[in-house]
Amino acid sequence: MTKKNIKVLLSKLGLDVHSRGVFIVAKILRDAGMEVIYIGNSMPDQIIKAAVQEDADIIGVSSLGGAHLTLGADLMREAEKEGIKESKSYVIGGAISPDDIGKLKEIGFDSVFTSGATREEIINVIKSLV
Repeated sequence: MTKKNIKVLLSKLGLDVHSRGVFIVAKILRDAGMEVIYIGNSMPDQIIKAAVQEDADIIGVSSLGGAHLTLGADLMREAEKEGIKESKSYVIGGAISPDDIGKLKEIGFDSVFTSGATREEIINVIKSLV
């Protein structure tokens, strides 16, 4: 019997064009043996549809453009509407104010990575969520 790799769906949240960070995270997760699906810039409904289609374990979004609270709430509403809010784990990373971390967790994100997150922290958190 083979062990299933953790499947992570990554996306840029909305129209944010700062992609370097999400590319680095994708490489970190692949190097750790995870299956990574990167769908580029997407709106919340597109991200959730892709997560359902790919049967992702983790939905990770990157936000450096400042719309993380608004679009993050939209993402969680879409997840609820599709019936996957409770069965998947959600992480967000990027340029996020410390004041917004609690708000993002209240919205429904399981973990929030700021720009200082380490490779080990990202990998360990993802593994602990699955």
